[in-house]
Amino acid sequence: MVQATSNSQSNFKKIRLALDGNEANVKNRVGSNAYAFEIIKALWKLTAREPQISVITLLSTPPIADLPPERTNWHYRVITPKPFWTQWALPLHLFWCRHEYDVLFTPGHYAPRISAIPYISSVMDLAFLKYPDSFAKKDYLQLKAWTEYSVKSAQKVVAISNFTKQEIRRAYHRLDNDIIVAPPSVTELNSRFNHHQFEKFCQKIGLSEPYFLYLGTLQPRKNLVSLIEAFEQIMMGSTSGVNPQSATVSDLKLVLAGKIGWLADEIIQKIAVSPVKNQIILTGFISNQLKYPLYSHATAALMLSPYEGFGIPALEAMAAGTLPIVANSSSLPEVVGKAGVLVNPNQVGSIANGLLQAFYMSETERATLKSLGKGRVKKFSWEASAKLILKELVSLTDQSISQ
Repeated sequence: MVQATSNSQSNFKKIRLALDGNEANVKNRVGSNAYAFEIIKALWKLTAREPQISVITLLSTPPIADLPPERTNWHYRVITPKPFWTQWALPLHLFWCRHEYDVLFTPGHYAPRISAIPYISSVMDLAFLKYPDSFAKKDYLQLKAWTEYSVKSAQKVVAISNFTKQEIRRAYHRLDNDIIVAPPSVTELNSRFNHHQFEKFCQKIGLSEPYFLYLGTLQPRKNLVSLIEAFEQIMMGSTSGVNPQSATVSDLKLVLAGKIGWLADEIIQKIAVSPVKNQIILTGFISNQLKYPLYSHATAALMLSPYEGFGIPALEAMAAGTLPIVANSSSLPEVVGKAGVLVNPNQVGSIANGLLQAFYMSETERATLKSLGKGRVKKFSWEASAKLILKELVSLTDQSISQ
């Protein structure tokens, strides 16, 4: 529980928080949308036990049905107009209503262009600085400009990993104490899935075990071309023998599960001309109902991007009891710890060796890593991250009141 009072509950001071809920107020949530939604849900639960804290969640459109319901100390306010919301409507509202709020939290990259009250902003990653060519020019320019002013003008900044924290320090020269590491967790995967439905899904796409799984958007910076080349290497190599399930390498399939993203032409072309294209399966978008069985039946789940702000799929894989194979760079070693296989994402040979290591892994070693993975998952909690953010918001409120 957040300690927002200094004496007794009878003379506590009121704390008035504003939340930018726009990032969470969408139907199909991925990435920063999912992070914003889960953090807002966790803050809603935490503030239920804090009657001295009132929260107004600011939106550009009415709240959708699955946002937390209103109550005595939690309300929604729609600010119009929607176009240029963070640049115009939100700053104007915060100026005219500056006496109604003590501090603002925005769980996304884009804070108001000018804010009349102190605020905490958030950063998922700085991939747009590392790989500008992987973004549409308009998106890149917007991310670069808006993230910079959001971070530099914020009183504090939320980073989703220690890796992202160091990236923020280097790019924007923020001090250690200015950056709060509040990592994501995993939304509980539905382990009570419909077996018949999953079997029908597998029959429809021609999927059988064993298979390696990549789950995410198909886009260049996910390193999928190198993954396909590594898969070709092991499939066309002279490797012989069977794994503990009596399967041979020739039985393997590579499943690329997710929607086709921007600039994915090279990936699609690579599959089209691959000598093992018949063993590469594209599934399209995967519903939450299919995630758990798809993970749990996989030989390993793959996350080989050289640059990730966190790596939710690796955490989801461990939650489902599946071995993760991840790049040995950016935030991924931080997420996986000793519970997975780490490879050099810039070397196809290293990726191929990682695939073979996972395929031939003994049942004993796999069980050990599965147990370690379950332990890793428990280290990440939406509630714990929300507590850190709420503590900083309350601290900023104390500072603004004393000034």
